[in-house]
Amino acid sequence: MSDSMTPLSPNSIAIEQETSSENPVGEFFQETGALTKRLFIQLKRRPSTLVAGIIQPLMWLILFGALFQYAPEGLLGEGLSYGKFLAPGVIVFTAFSGALNAGLPVMFDREFGFLNRLLVAPLSSRYSIVAASTIYIISLSLLQTASIVALSAVIGAGLPSLAGLGAIALIVFLIVAGVTALSLGLAFALPGHIELIAVIFVTNLPLLFASTALAPLNFMADWLKVVASVNPLTYAIEPIRYIYLNGEWSLTSTVLETSWFNFSFGASILALVAFDLVILFLIQPLLRRRFA
Repeated sequence: MSDSMTPLSPNSIAIEQETSSENPVGEFFQETGALTKRLFIQLKRRPSTLVAGIIQPLMWLILFGALFQYAPEGLLGEGLSYGKFLAPGVIVFTAFSGALNAGLPVMFDREFGFLNRLLVAPLSSRYSIVAASTIYIISLSLLQTASIVALSAVIGAGLPSLAGLGAIALIVFLIVAGVTALSLGLAFALPGHIELIAVIFVTNLPLLFASTALAPLNFMADWLKVVASVNPLTYAIEPIRYIYLNGEWSLTSTVLETSWFNFSFGASILALVAFDLVILFLIQPLLRRRFA
């Protein structure tokens, strides 16, 4: 049996919905729960996906940390090691990469015909598809984040406070929510998985290098500073980096200084919320599509 044909079929979702109350909110959560359960069943059948997703960011952290181990002192700031600087970038980029791949299972469902069967089912909202994928990717991202934070502490990056860890989880949630919705929109819009994989390859590394994940803004060419200053990844990386570098922080703490505006911790969070809302608005027409 293929991964796309799990015991949770569209018909079973529809039957569960018919037996539920007429409360659309309750139906939405029921649909989301059923679709999320299906994704975790697939993960249980293929645990190598989770193992690779945890090992890869740890390799990034170790290899890049070793690559810049003998960088001149004070290159990034007084008493700042590259490992401590890198950890927030690895956290955000790992979450971003996983979320960008979120559309692939939906695309394969399209090609196997499962998605059409799901879309003709009496769903209360097709946003349950988005919500299920987001819950699944966030769960994996938080596991990866916990692994990165633990290894970062071992190699000397320190361990954020409990409030800092909560803020990191919130930021990971926000970047994953928007990018997952974007990836799902692409899965509805593009003709096949080859095109989606091409988009992922074309955008993944360029967005990494056009952010502050690997280097601060003042290391960049002027044109790249502009690109990095509008890159959503930067607005996720810098608040996390501020948490790592400062024992005390607040929503008014300045975390990013651009050539035109200084962003506080709270303003960066709002920028990520705005990014999510824009993406959710843009994918609405795509969620109404039907496929031959």
